[in-house]
Amino acid sequence: MSASIVRATVKAVSRRKILPTRAALTLTPAAVNKIQILLQDRPEYIGLKVGVRTRGCNGLTYTLDYTKEKDKSDEEVLQDGVRVFIEKKAQLTLLGTEMDYVETKLSSEFVFNNPNIKGTCGCGESFNI
Repeated sequence: MSASIVRATVKAVSRRKILPTRAALTLTPAAVNKIQILLQDRPEYIGLKVGVRTRGCNGLTYTLDYTKEKDKSDEEVLQDGVRVFIEKKAQLTLLGTEMDYVETKLSSEFVFNNPNIKGTCGCGESFNI
């Protein structure tokens, strides 16, 4: 027999306000356009997959890959006809993040504007949460 008993209480809430869910990741029009261009000549791929890896001097870095299928644990973001999948390991680190595509005279790259980041390295390629 069990030595301790755990109790639980249930309360009915009648006037609960339901909040709309936010996408884990939002895409700027520039990012949507670039993803469409990247996938245009690759019909075998259904979208891009975003992940994080342990790398760099500050801990984590983003990875971007083409994907042919959605894994069971992936979070799918569908925006303006573009599909982006977030790996399970990256889901909590990307909540509320905006994905942008920026072109300058020296580089062109996807930029993640992430409010969850506590610090980055000097070059901006790795971060910590």
